[in-house]
Amino acid sequence: MSYSFISRTLSSLKIEQGLLMQWSEQDLAEIIRDVGFSCIRCGRCCTTDFNGHVFLLDADARRVMELDSSLLIPAPGFELADEEGMLYVSGYALRVLDDGSCIFLSDGRCRIYDERFSICRIYPYMLHREPDRRKKLEFRQISGLNEHGEYHNHISEEESLAFARETIAYEQAWLSQMIDFYAAAEEIFTRKNTRHIRAVYDRRIQEFRTGTPVCVQVWYQGSFVPAIVRREEYQGFGWP
Repeated sequence: MSYSFISRTLSSLKIEQGLLMQWSEQDLAEIIRDVGFSCIRCGRCCTTDFNGHVFLLDADARRVMELDSSLLIPAPGFELADEEGMLYVSGYALRVLDDGSCIFLSDGRCRIYDERFSICRIYPYMLHREPDRRKKLEFRQISGLNEHGEYHNHISEEESLAFARETIAYEQAWLSQMIDFYAAAEEIFTRKNTRHIRAVYDRRIQEFRTGTPVCVQVWYQGSFVPAIVRREEYQGFGWP
């Protein structure tokens, strides 16, 4: 039986991991200084209109779990479905209000700013990946720019190095979590003699869209945790 989709995805993620290891903190710090981003406290980055959802690394999800587990939700855009229609997702996201704003956003300010989550700390310096003209995958510096904030402000070498170090660490942690997720899913799918089928996935999401609760296996701290979710819980995400 073919497991090509998961295998291809794993291979691609490992290539990305290798590419990331080639980035030097100094090179990224220089780019950060050139961009010179400065937050203007508009609060736009704290809404799903601009950023989809706040994906939580395991360490961040654990903090939320200790605070209030009801604030977690299986991340939108579940990645896999087996032949029986069981869905699988690579981690948790932070719940949002029905208007798409972060639950920690109050009067345009973050209520936990000093203890904000990993992806919030590096924003907007997330690296993005895309093929070049030869269809070779490569990192393309920074994503999420030109939507808010101010640019070409002074950032010291020390600050830019700290931003670069934290950004690369986040990307490494994210890739490790994704690789572990797909590797674990591949092992389960092999054991169950099943595979990811796009038609089954699409049908399950359509059922979800029309009101049927679905069971999602959420990858968290090295194992899958089952969760029953309903469409209305995702209203603020504009998905599915």
